[in-house]
Amino acid sequence: MDINERFQLAKKDYEKLGIDVEKALEKLSKVKISIHCWQGDDITGFEVEERSLSGGIDVTGNYPGKARNPKELRMDLEKALSLIPGKHKVNLHAIYAETDGVAVDRNEIEPKHFKNWVDWAKKMDLGLDFNPTLFSHPKAEVATLSHPDEEIRDFWIEHCKKSRNIGEYFGKELGQPCLTNIWIPDGYKDIPSDRLTPRKRLKDSLDKIFEEKIDEKYNIDSVESKVFGIGLESYTVGSHEFYMNYAAKNNKIYLLDAGHFHPTEVISDKIPSLLLFNDKVALHVSRPVRWDSDHVITFDDELQEIAKEIVRNDALDRVIIGLDFFDASINRVAAWVLGTRNMIKALLFALLMPNDELKKLQEEGDFTKRLVLMEELKSYPLGDIWNYYCHINNVPIQDEWYSIVKEYENEELSKRK
Repeated sequence: MDINERFQLAKKDYEKLGIDVEKALEKLSKVKISIHCWQGDDITGFEVEERSLSGGIDVTGNYPGKARNPKELRMDLEKALSLIPGKHKVNLHAIYAETDGVAVDRNEIEPKHFKNWVDWAKKMDLGLDFNPTLFSHPKAEVATLSHPDEEIRDFWIEHCKKSRNIGEYFGKELGQPCLTNIWIPDGYKDIPSDRLTPRKRLKDSLDKIFEEKIDEKYNIDSVESKVFGIGLESYTVGSHEFYMNYAAKNNKIYLLDAGHFHPTEVISDKIPSLLLFNDKVALHVSRPVRWDSDHVITFDDELQEIAKEIVRNDALDRVIIGLDFFDASINRVAAWVLGTRNMIKALLFALLMPNDELKKLQEEGDFTKRLVLMEELKSYPLGDIWNYYCHINNVPIQDEWYSIVKEYENEELSKRK
């Protein structure tokens, strides 16, 4: 039985539940996932002055094939994108600027340093998102936007202002808005004696960064919280409460990172609450294992719940989905492909659920039937619909993509030292 025949049989199963499979696939085709570039080079970037990774971030493993320059990184991204269904975006950090061998500090970056990325995105029909890089720098060793030293704060304020201008440049050149997201690693290892003052400084810094009004047609601002980091276990300046309130008061998007909360918290539960009060919500989807370890996302319960909350609340056009994982212990291209395909597959799983019926059962108090239906859906022929979706998007089905990645590894990645 071929892919089309299996699809038609699976389609009939879902149609019995009132699911319009073709409509679900059409909706899915319009979703853009923001794929993070830093999986390909272990967050090294291309600054002329080499920086050691800091800010509570760690990448473990030494799998061969790490991208060593922009050309290799874009080549690896192209290979990954060729194996992922749909048209998406690529998410850049400021450290991926290309300065032709000239040392350009972060408060001096300009749109011209990202022209090659824009030209590539045009060729690939991609969007670009952006992040100022407020870690792995001598001026970030103590703090950044909340630093007691005004001169250091001003340095990082200027960096974020320049980053927003680069986001605007991306939006104008590519015809779709760029999400420019601010995350800082500021905090203390041990119990602080003053929690308020650093947050006052952070608030003031953010106010200065956002003074320039930029059309959201080109650039959208978001802020990202975190519960703790390595070396910052007792106090994080940019906490959940701080940024959620700042975003609400200043009409900015609040970004939820799956690894930035207490291990017993999940972002799937937070999505509907934020949707109730905000036009848009942004996500960094990763897989924390006991802490913010950023493992490659798998098709696990929480990923499925994240997708369900987006779909069942009719928020595919309101939730900006970005990925944020980095694993140097496995093939980096395979990590991109596996993680992104899993995110898309989870959205398909959610789109193929009779969400209106499930809501009705809950409202009527029929929790038995609700549970039965939710459990039975787990064994419905999602795989046949997924394979068909990959097929019509001209990408490999099932695990066929892995042999292509392995061939790429043998021909290209294994030669990198």
